[in-house]
Amino acid sequence: SDVMKNVRQQIIKMATVAKTVLITGESGTGKELAARALHQLSNRSTGPWIAVNSAALPTNLIQSELFGYEKGAFTGANQVRIGKIEAANKGTIFLDEIGDIAPDMQVALLRFLQEKTIERLGSTNSIYLDVRVIAATHRDLKEAVINRSFREDLYYRLNTLHLKIPQLRERNEDIVDLAYFFLDRFLKEQKKSKPKDFTIQALQIMKEHSWAGNVRELIHRVER
Repeated sequence: SDVMKNVRQQIIKMATVAKTVLITGESGTGKELAARALHQLSNRSTGPWIAVNSAALPTNLIQSELFGYEKGAFTGANQVRIGKIEAANKGTIFLDEIGDIAPDMQVALLRFLQEKTIERLGSTNSIYLDVRVIAATHRDLKEAVINRSFREDLYYRLNTLHLKIPQLRERNEDIVDLAYFFLDRFLKEQKKSKPKDFTIQALQIMKEHSWAGNVRELIHRVER
């Protein structure tokens, strides 16, 4: 579809520029897939790719997970551990669901984006890192800034380059091609050589369905 051709062109352009990218779009549209493409097409493609689901990390662990810690920093810290950001040095870190991180972590993340340095928990030494940050969210961060649940300065730091992934219902002409792509993939995974097809009625229903869960919903429907 034309909208996805446009997304592809934006990814190709953005991949060559070592700037922070904010990817927005509804859940299930393929934001992580776009982020991976940005990494793979960049000159960092041979470097590490580290993906972090910000919403899945407990609030009390997110700082140590992202920034790491020194031995003795807290009870149970028996050895030095590098964090996700440090592990992504010379590569890319993908911060999914960035709109869900707590206010204190927003401050720490802003400092890293501004200074390109981190401090492990329990240390006062700053470590310079060469990491490209790609963040994604399904939330309206502009609204979150107005509501004071997300820092305005962090929003502008993250939103240096902006990539919006369209909903599946905005790219209706892609639905059938995607359905056949996933059908073929599942048949290969199950090592089934017998061809399978959708009925004409099923294809018509796919085109008319609203797909609230976007491509993720389509994948699950085809698999089912």
